[in-house]
Amino acid sequence: MNNILFFGDSLTAGYGLRNHHSESLPALIQQKIDAENLPYHCINGGLSGDTSAGGLHRLEYWMNRPIHIFVLELGINDIIRGISPQTTYNNLQAIINKFRLKHPYAKLALMGMQIPAFISGPFAAEFREIFKKLADTNNMALVPFYLEGVAGKAHLNLPDRLHPSAAGYQIIAANIWPVIRKLIF
Repeated sequence: MNNILFFGDSLTAGYGLRNHHSESLPALIQQKIDAENLPYHCINGGLSGDTSAGGLHRLEYWMNRPIHIFVLELGINDIIRGISPQTTYNNLQAIINKFRLKHPYAKLALMGMQIPAFISGPFAAEFREIFKKLADTNNMALVPFYLEGVAGKAHLNLPDRLHPSAAGYQIIAANIWPVIRKLIF
């Protein structure tokens, strides 16, 4: 069995869902894998509230199991906490480096985040660029905006308007599955 590790924050963990074991992104991707009878198992390595620095510190826990595909989704909590985009970039690069050292043949995917265009200035512009730069530098598959089609739509988010609902995750999974499927094949 081949493992896919989804490593991220609440958006990976499935925060606020009635049943994250069946409604989170890793669970929905597992359902798609099972429907095609592919020999892959999705692991949910999401931790609500995690930052890029937190992810770097907890990565070691996941490193001793065989991982064939690594899906990295971190960074939005950094911006919420006012952490500089350069620090976020450095932490994400360190996660990638550490993972690649242990799993040099694994395939990698990066889930990008965006902040609204009405938030301007150098801080926002720098944050918008880090995911593409990381993906290009590290030859990673990139989903430019993890919440594409869901962000800002009340009916697809929990009442906090930050976290997707089960219906929102269905859209996210439909957007992300083609990227994961390419890595499988």
